[in-house]
Amino acid sequence: MKVWIRWSVLSLLILVIGGPIFAWAQLDEIVLPAPVIDGQISLEAAIASRRSMKEFAPTPLTREQIGQLAWAAQGITEPEKGFRSAPSAGAMYPIQLYLVTAEGAYRYVPAGHKLERLPVADALVAFRAATANQPSIQVAPVTFIITASFGPMRDRFGERADPFVYMEAGHIGQNLQLQATALGLGSLPIGGFDPARVSEALSLPAEHTVIYLMTIGHPVASEPE
Repeated sequence: MKVWIRWSVLSLLILVIGGPIFAWAQLDEIVLPAPVIDGQISLEAAIASRRSMKEFAPTPLTREQIGQLAWAAQGITEPEKGFRSAPSAGAMYPIQLYLVTAEGAYRYVPAGHKLERLPVADALVAFRAATANQPSIQVAPVTFIITASFGPMRDRFGERADPFVYMEAGHIGQNLQLQATALGLGSLPIGGFDPARVSEALSLPAEHTVIYLMTIGHPVASEPE
């Protein structure tokens, strides 16, 4: 009985203070904590300190860290007009942001600042198998997946659509890296992967093309790039 009580108290504390994301692993929807918009590290310091890291500790990220990273990538910064943290041509926002952790795969929903769980069994196992040539993905506690729906952009912008989409993905990737640095985390942008295999592993919508991966976690002593 005492053991059960201690575990119950610990579980409650995790939920109250916002522990690792595993505390919400089985929820279909996870409402994330409000982002911090006035951090302790300046933009200039984050730019100067940013380095690509290939090795990460297995420590999971907290719900606050996950939420802050997702907000930096695609969060709504102007509620009335729906403007987001990264610029988008014509405010079309063709990007969808997904993430994979040890507990499953999720889609970030900017409206409501929340995660929606993807109905994929053993998502991390499938995802790692689809990116087996990327060692950092095998150890990082979270990988963000940037996908894009090109159709609406091509309808509006024609031949300029694809460059606009890739520019937007670059803005988002930089935001992720700088936010990770500001949180004391390491990151590694990854472009060398098979988009079709990643999409199939996570059962992503057919119209979403995977264009960018970003591993993020607590860095361990290694030579940054």
